[in-house]
Amino acid sequence: MNRLKAGFVEVTNPYGGPVSRVDLRPEAVDGIILWTRNLAPLLPRLEAVRAVAPVVVQYTVLGYPAVLDRSVVAPERSVEVLQRLASDHGPRVGVWRYDPIVLTSLTPPAWHVETFGRLSEALRGAVDEVVVSFVQIYRKTRRNLDRAAAECFTPQCFTWNTPEDAEKQALLRTLAPIATANGQRLTLCAQADLLLPGVEEAACIDPHRLADVGGSPLSAPAKPHRKTCRCAQSRDIGAYDTCPHGCAYCYAVQSRDRAKALYQAHDSMAAQLGR
Repeated sequence: MNRLKAGFVEVTNPYGGPVSRVDLRPEAVDGIILWTRNLAPLLPRLEAVRAVAPVVVQYTVLGYPAVLDRSVVAPERSVEVLQRLASDHGPRVGVWRYDPIVLTSLTPPAWHVETFGRLSEALRGAVDEVVVSFVQIYRKTRRNLDRAAAECFTPQCFTWNTPEDAEKQALLRTLAPIATANGQRLTLCAQADLLLPGVEEAACIDPHRLADVGGSPLSAPAKPHRKTCRCAQSRDIGAYDTCPHGCAYCYAVQSRDRAKALYQAHDSMAAQLGR
């Protein structure tokens, strides 16, 4: 909120280069997309954010075991927040993300079918789209998953695997009609090689949804972040190593201890995250 009041935010390029300044004045912003796993603290202030520009919330709700999601809000609580978001701001504001899909000994395909079905039914009427994708095994992701599996000393210890495309598509083929039955489009984020009938390509930064939310036409050039991404042009104002949730499959945190330290030391008046 302080950055919106200041009218700008600074962003460090994680791959090097100078710090850039992003204009956050209303006349410079067409829309704001929030990615979150815990909207509750911001929900009472969301109307103030919407005063700057139309807002869409990409809200991840998975329900994974604690060994995979160490400090994430309970899915039942997140469902309640998404329901309130729809009630207060309309069903086009929230998008449910069931991603990344991670296949482990604790979360095999049957587990995903049951969990997805339960969450989809609970979110009926609150969202009209659910975005899915299968976990991308980046270097940090592999290290974090291996570390979580190796450090596990509870009955919830696990092994993980990277499934073949046929297994992924079989799961998507089962999830799609569940979503449809609950009034939700099943869309797939940046994994077009897995598309099949009933599953559409996702556009997470979607000018059409922003236009619906804002009530006026909005056009933005396409500028994919990845090869098969359908997102419109945007500026990312997030930062690596700033989320303390401790998800075992995270690619954006090198060390949870570092992320917790940066989170606790963050100055709310600072011009950028992690400072």
